[in-house]
Amino acid sequence: MNKRWMLAMVLLLGTVMLTACGQKYAAVPINEEVDICAICNMQVKDDAFATQLTTKDGKNYKFDDIGCMNEWKKQNGTDNIGMDYVRDYNDKEWIEFSKATYVYDASLKTPMAYGVLNFKDKASAEAFVAEQGVGTIMTADELASHDWTQNMDNMNMEGDGHGHSHDGDGTNYDMDHGMSEGDHQEGQSKENSGHH
Repeated sequence: MNKRWMLAMVLLLGTVMLTACGQKYAAVPINEEVDICAICNMQVKDDAFATQLTTKDGKNYKFDDIGCMNEWKKQNGTDNIGMDYVRDYNDKEWIEFSKATYVYDASLKTPMAYGVLNFKDKASAEAFVAEQGVGTIMTADELASHDWTQNMDNMNMEGDGHGHSHDGDGTNYDMDHGMSEGDHQEGQSKENSGHH
């Protein structure tokens, strides 16, 4: 009788704990064949710049640059985000956005030229800054007030297939096809070609 009562209590306690924990979220692998950035519609590479978030209703969105994920949050808010992830710059391990440490410098090359790199801990970020001689270390909270300006000089990253830009209105420009910042007026007819 005592064993049955103990077993029932353990099962009940286990059920209560599972319910209290709520839904669990996990980062999903990047598939370069099909994954495109939810903001700029460019290929998401399986690299250290890839980020992703999963909404509370289970939808997963992937981004080729943390700046694109920030843009998604600006457009959609953060209340429905179950979990958001970035990758460690050194080993590509997925890290919860809020737990990562960030390094920003306009000269750092990232797919969308936002210049923000992600690290699993502050020591790794400090080591990177010491080695490179540039960069400001930031927390996830500090990124909330970051200005997220793109460095247009870094938009055409040769050989990585990522040189592209988007304006605040969501317009996409493919910088690999020779369109420079000054050509935007002239190249309006080329907007969004092959990107939506």
